Amino acid sequence: MPAAAPDALFDLAVNRAHAALRGLRPGDPAHALAEWHARTRFARRVPLEAVRVALSQKPDAPGEWHWAGGPQGGWVAGKAPFP
Repeated sequence: MPAAAPDALFDLAVNRAHAALRGLRPGDPAHALAEWHARTRFARRVPLEAVRVALSQKPDAPGEWHWAGGPQGGWVAGKAPFP
């Protein structure tokens, strides 16, 4: 089992996945997310299922949101500090 990813890497993976899905607007988001994950540098350090769980917790409230706090974190209103 891979070592746990640092919080900053986890946050970056979730935020980049969110941006990719928002930009692609795929018909099958789960498939698109799996393909995106397989092509990224995050794949070995941040499990796909953890990214899926984080994305599923995003609030439906308007405005920009980003994930912060690592695997135990949550969605925060505003732009992410890193793209």
